[in-house]
Amino acid sequence: MVQMGRPGLSSQQKEELWERWKAGQSLSDIGRALGKHAASVFGVLLSKGGIAPTARTRSRLSLSLQDREEISRGLVLGLSMRKIAEQLGRSPSTISREIGRNHGWQKYRATDADERAWQQALRPKRCLLAANKSLRIVVAKKLADHWSPQQVSGWLKVEYLDDRTMRVSHETIYKSLYIQARGVLKKELISHLRSRRIMRRGKTSTTQGQTRGQIVDAVSIRERPAEVEERAIPGHWEGDLLSGGKNTHIASLVERQSRFVMLVHVEGKDSENVVGALVRQVKRLPEGLMSSLTWDRGTELAHHKRFTVATDVNVYFCDPQSPWQRGSNENTNGLLRQYFPKGADLSAYSQADLDAVALKLNTRPRKTLGFMTPAAKFADSVALIA
Repeated sequence: MVQMGRPGLSSQQKEELWERWKAGQSLSDIGRALGKHAASVFGVLLSKGGIAPTARTRSRLSLSLQDREEISRGLVLGLSMRKIAEQLGRSPSTISREIGRNHGWQKYRATDADERAWQQALRPKRCLLAANKSLRIVVAKKLADHWSPQQVSGWLKVEYLDDRTMRVSHETIYKSLYIQARGVLKKELISHLRSRRIMRRGKTSTTQGQTRGQIVDAVSIRERPAEVEERAIPGHWEGDLLSGGKNTHIASLVERQSRFVMLVHVEGKDSENVVGALVRQVKRLPEGLMSSLTWDRGTELAHHKRFTVATDVNVYFCDPQSPWQRGSNENTNGLLRQYFPKGADLSAYSQADLDAVALKLNTRPRKTLGFMTPAAKFADSVALIA
């Protein structure tokens, strides 16, 4: 049996995972509910392209576990196969085959027999596009021309009006794209879809009641005091999330005057996780060394009010698609790629690991500081405030 997703998730957990995913919950929300890292949730979803697998059911004609337990009890009592068959309303040949394929009457065990039957019943149905080469070629060509799966499916019904073998639903096309284990359509064709998502969410997914896409009462960078822009005094910071592979992230904070860097381990990209981690990190600073934080428009700081209440730090948000408004942080994130390449699993780094990398950057001379180190410049700020 091929295991779905990563080891460590029970069948019940996987079922709950898919239900939460269909309900529109974020990876971090699902991970917290299951007691797993968001990257583990992502691995399970990605293995199926975000499309929930169809639940397996038994045929009504198959022997059930209860039937097999009756067979086991009958064998212990010394009943004949014909008598057991009569009690179950089955033919004697059915009972004979069941016992014969499961180690005979002396070693027959109901639970083992039932599990074996369940596993042997796995007969994956061959995908329609895999079985029909002509149809597959036409579908691939239209997708490469930036047609949507729905347009392809609808056009086939009109173009091949009298040929039902040249029909395929848009859902089948999506599954052939997103579930790469099928090996039917090339993964590169996903880039021709308008959304370009690597996973799919169904029509029933919803984000109702979630803060995703919303930053309530965000204060614009345009309302930030002029002294922050001029870097005249210490205590004003810029921040962002640095993204890695498997939906993992770390938060980077840069003090504008000294370019001093702090890196923060986060369990997920959701606002609850990020804000909680930032609050803990900021409280490690000497009092008065952070008075403002400028962030981009990412909703990981949707709970910025909670951050401000906990730290007494004002939060300002950049204009959309304006990374230059927090240039020190953008530059630092570029330097961090030397230690955290794109695609790296950032969940593998502990807070101690991140502190070690930050120390390397903070003890490196910077031209913009007259070749002082950020650590030395920051120490001057600490002494000034003290």
